[in-house]
Amino acid sequence: MGCFRIEAVVIVSLMLVLPNAEGWGKEGHAIVCKIAQARLDTAAAEAVSKLLPKSAENDLASLCSWPDDVRRAIPWSSALHFADTPDSVCSYDHTRDCVDPRTGLQNRCVVAAIYNYTNQLLGYGSNIESNYNLTEALLFLSHFFGDIHQPLHCGFVSDQGGNAINVLWYNATQKLHRVWDDNIIETEFEKFDQDFDDLVDAIQRNITRVWANEVQDWEHCSNGDISCPAIYASESAEDACKWAYKDAPEGALLDDEYFFSRFPIVNLRLAQGGVRLAAALNRIFNTKYAAEM
Repeated sequence: MGCFRIEAVVIVSLMLVLPNAEGWGKEGHAIVCKIAQARLDTAAAEAVSKLLPKSAENDLASLCSWPDDVRRAIPWSSALHFADTPDSVCSYDHTRDCVDPRTGLQNRCVVAAIYNYTNQLLGYGSNIESNYNLTEALLFLSHFFGDIHQPLHCGFVSDQGGNAINVLWYNATQKLHRVWDDNIIETEFEKFDQDFDDLVDAIQRNITRVWANEVQDWEHCSNGDISCPAIYASESAEDACKWAYKDAPEGALLDDEYFFSRFPIVNLRLAQGGVRLAAALNRIFNTKYAAEM
């Protein structure tokens, strides 16, 4: 897929912190990036370390939510966080779904954004100076790998991926989208007496199969591409239909029955996002592979 040019954002915007309620919550994005950074090979780990600002102290997870933090400052990026489908359609179609709903522009969705920032990062280490801010490209790509694995980022257009559906999460009114962004993960902390590191460790202990499947799936779907975001989007659209929207209409009470059946799906999608991000970064920063692209 072709690379579309996006105007640069001054790197000082890394320091902006603005309220936002979309995307995996900060914990979810941090988990994806923590899993990914632990699986980088030597070349990718070195490149990520060089691209991260010194203030991050070589911790990709600490900046994985930056694209959410600056969405109000760079509104053109909003459409890049999702790929919603028509009502009751449980798969992604690029021509139909990769469009900015506000402007009607094609190739403005999380799938196209992953291709775009992948292409930008393939210029890392080139003798030709890049026209792109590769630090921002790394942060956008890492964040969008998280977004595309959150089922309601490939939810329905009519309810804005669950943002227009109000439910009761136990005794608190929440948007369904936020239940999947934050509340399920937060409830894992509470129910299982875990903190962030405990949850990451629990996911990591069960990740071997996910890593093996990523290698097999990439060989099947890649067609020479670094990653397969259209397939990831269809997976999320299917999970949105099967798990997120099911039994969760406007005003529904979501409690233990919903939580205990859904948190394994959340953990699997976090694991897949992290493993697939690591695999993509390893391919991007593989000098031989990049030279062939």
